[in-house]
Amino acid sequence: MLTLEDCLGLCELTEQEVLAIAHHEHVPEMAALELGNYLVHAPDGEMRIKSIIRDDIAEARLRGDRNAELALKLVLREFVLQHPHCDERCRARLHLPERRLEEDQRLQPRQA
Repeated sequence: MLTLEDCLGLCELTEQEVLAIAHHEHVPEMAALELGNYLVHAPDGEMRIKSIIRDDIAEARLRGDRNAELALKLVLREFVLQHPHCDERCRARLHLPERRLEEDQRLQPRQA
């Protein structure tokens, strides 16, 4: 029989990310792990997981649970670092420019 730890090893999510999904969707951890694994491989799934974590952050803020809010912000940061496509898709959907390109262009000397 597979344990939660075994399944986490097969999934592209951390335990904290799975717990955030479980809390948001009101499902057991194993069901959240399955949902998260499905979403990671779906076209807009990473954006959905990012949205779930952001919803959990807002809920913690409304409850006044500063520790949970900060912990979830760290979870969100790590998620975006591990799944950079969710950030790129967001920028493309909102038609926002890549900030790093603008900064690189400012740092390069202009040719006369």
